[in-house]
Order: sequence, then structure tokens, then C-alpha cells
Amino acid sequence: MPYLARLEKAGIPTVVIDFEDQTEMVKQTALVNGIPNVRYLHASRVLTGPEDVDNIIGPIMEALTEPLTDKEKETGRWEPPQQRILFEGTLDEAETFYQKTTLVPFPINAPIAVYTDGLPIRVPTEERVREMLTGTRHKPDELITYQSERPAMMRGREKKKGDVVEFEPMKMTATVEKVATIAVMAGCKPEHLPAVLAIAESSCSTGTTVFWGQWVCISGPYAKEIGMNVGAGMIDPGSPVNMPIGRAYQLIAINLGGATPGVNRMNSIGSPFNSGGTCFAENADGLPAGWKGLNEEYGFKKDESVAMVMNVGGSIQGGQFSPGGYRALQKSGHGGIARRLDVKGTPGPHNFLEYLLPGFWASREGGITFVMVPEMAQHLHDYGFKTKDEVYEWVQKRSLTTVEHYKTYSWPDIGTNGWLGIEPTSGKHWKELADDYLVPLVNDPRDICIIVGGGEEEVCQELAGRRGASSPVYSIDAWR
Repeated sequence: MPYLARLEKAGIPTVVIDFEDQTEMVKQTALVNGIPNVRYLHASRVLTGPEDVDNIIGPIMEALTEPLTDKEKETGRWEPPQQRILFEGTLDEAETFYQKTTLVPFPINAPIAVYTDGLPIRVPTEERVREMLTGTRHKPDELITYQSERPAMMRGREKKKGDVVEFEPMKMTATVEKVATIAVMAGCKPEHLPAVLAIAESSCSTGTTVFWGQWVCISGPYAKEIGMNVGAGMIDPGSPVNMPIGRAYQLIAINLGGATPGVNRMNSIGSPFNSGGTCFAENADGLPAGWKGLNEEYGFKKDESVAMVMNVGGSIQGGQFSPGGYRALQKSGHGGIARRLDVKGTPGPHNFLEYLLPGFWASREGGITFVMVPEMAQHLHDYGFKTKDEVYEWVQKRSLTTVEHYKTYSWPDIGTNGWLGIEPTSGKHWKELADDYLVPLVNDPRDICIIVGGGEEEVCQELAGRRGASSPVYSIDAWR
């Protein structure tokens, strides 16, 4: 859409081709990009390619050749309202007000909450918001801006320290007070506010289509200070700290970003990460010697606290083993895992990732985030991986596959420019490469991530999605 906006503003007609169920998303995206009356047509999700093209090619050519009307030439930056939403009345009346819903037609055809995530919230009274603001030194009317010198790429545009954060998807801006209001609604306490402000710095994107999931991981001493659960069930319900902080992400996306299911938040099915919000913390005490925490991995100090804010479109896989199966492998080299790894009868440590490897890229490609309990991280260390980077490099090298196999995945059709681009490891055009030439399913070792935390039972959770060089990590200390 930004490219279409440049063309339209130059007087060149354009047309968006999308699907009927995404009409409202197209309208809102066009509004944000300053071309509110862009032309759009609907393709079909079910017709065959040739039949679909035959139906739409005429209207496409007409839309591209007809001069822009005066209405279509209207441009300008959309400036969302910044007023405070106040309600005067009893507490019961306020609770009813904040639970207001609106009927979203196709593709939902059901009521959707206007101000909440569908669950009851704590009413943000003036007194409660003032109390929440005691959790930060920042002034209530201060705009949320990027606090770090580390540049972050937001939808292709570099953002630097001091730039105003534009909340996705409607590019709204917000003050510290507005974020504090959201923290109250989510059930946070004042000491949680620095984490919520760091999350807000991420702009709280919700993605567009498919099944984008949002989750937050806290790294550094702050997690222990505020009593986060880093042990058993750290992603489960129950923690009065993890839960409200995670929930704040979704309430920010709704209230400060304008994200609405079926309108501009088009998760076809959705993700369990987004139901109530997901925030957990790294267990710094469980890191093996020589392994850095997320804070140090991103250039912060060990005593600095940060929030990794991830918005990934991908699956959740679990490396769970039969009762005692993993322990049999590591203790004495017995059981099915040992047989597969050809280490039967040899006591550990053994590299359990070898056992999980066949499932990593069975139906997708790209980076992986591993959430593993401290014991399993220690086994990798004892096996020989003295740093996380050594694990990342090992996984990335194991992602090599042939060009012939690579062509059977979905995303490369886009990433290779329809196979007309240059393959980076060889410097050659894709079509010049032999079928047996090896290319990586993970481009950069830093697209792999390890988070250590959880209980005593040996489990490794695999979360699809890359973190990459966009540095989705924000300082909590900057917002204290």
C-alpha cells in the first residue's frame, strides 16, 4: 500500500486486488496511507486461476486506465482523535460501558468488544490511573517514543531513538497516561507499568492474515523483582504478574492501535497466545555457564531488564517425550530416542535436538524459538555447546536442503521474487542453480532463539517464527 500511495499521489491510477472478506482491511490500510479512496477489486478464493483472471482482467485494465476522479485524488495523513475516553456514572454502569460491543459483519457476523479483549476489565478511574502512573518517572502527557539508540525496522521503515511510536495497524500515537490506563484495565500494578510501556514501544502489531501470534518474554532482574513465574506453567494461567502484563499487549492493540477482528485484524483462526495475552520470563538463574540471557544477546548488560516482543506467524510444536524417555537417553543411553540417535548403551549427555530435527521444517521454513527447561539447556551445554550461538549455528547448518526440495515450500515463491531473483549464498540466479544445490531453510543463525525457563519435567517447546535483526527488544529500565 505505501507504494500505491506514492503512485496515486503522483496522479497515476492504481488498483488493489484483494478478497471480499478483506474489504474493510483494504479501506483502513488505504486511509492510514493517505489514499482513502483507492480503487480495489475482489479476486476469488475458489475459482481456478484462468477463470479468475478472465473475470477480473477487464475491470483491472479499466481501473488502471481511467483518470483519477477529484474524490480519488483526495490525500492527506489520517489524524486519529486523541481525546480521553471518560465515563461518568456508577461503577456498575462503567463496567457495562467498557464491555460495549459492535456487530462486525462478514467475515465474522458476531459482536466484537470495542474496548476490551472480550473479558471483563478493571475500570480505569482517574484515581486508579494516577496510582498506576507512580510506576514511572515519565510524565502523563509524554508521547510514547523509542527509547533506544538501537534502530528497529517497522514495516520497512527504520525507527530511531526519539521517534514517536505509531501503534499498528492504524498508526495512532499515545501518551504515557493512555498506556497507564490500559495497564489498569489489564489488572496490572504500578510496578508492572515499566514493562507495559516497553511493550507499547513495540507498537503492538497484530499482523494481518493467517494466524499471527503475539507473545512477550521478560529478561533481566526485573522479572524476579516483580515476582514473575519463570518455573512450572510459566505460560499457563495463574500468575498475577505474567497474565496482566501479557494481556496489556492485546488491550493496547485494540484501544491504541485500532485493531479489530474481521476489519483490520484478519487472523483466519487466531492463536492461543492472543487469548488473554501471553507474557513469560526467562529464568536467568537457569542459564548454563557461558550462555547469555536475551538482554545480553541484544547488547544490553546482564543487570539490565528488557522485553522481547514477538509477533510471529507460525505453529507451536512441543518436544515432549514419553515418561522417563528423555531421562533414559541422558542417564544411560537407553530407549527409543537412544536407538534413533545410535547412542544405545552410551550414557549422556546427548544432543536431544537431533531427535527433534525432522519435525523442525516438515511443513514450513524459517527461524525457530526454543523454550526449554534449564535441565535440557544444561545437557546441551554439557554435550559441547558452550554458548547459545554455537547451538544457533548448528541448527542453521542442519537447515540446508536442496533447491529441488526448497521449491516445494510456500514462502520461497515470494521471497525469491518468483524464482527470478538472486540466491544469496551462490550469487547466481535461482534458475541457474542445479536441483541438488544446498540452500538454507534458515538464512541467519540469529533467526534461531533459545529461551530458558519452566519446570522440572523435560520439555522443549518450539515456536515457529524468526526474531532476526529487527531487534524486537525494548528496555524496561528506560521506562522506570
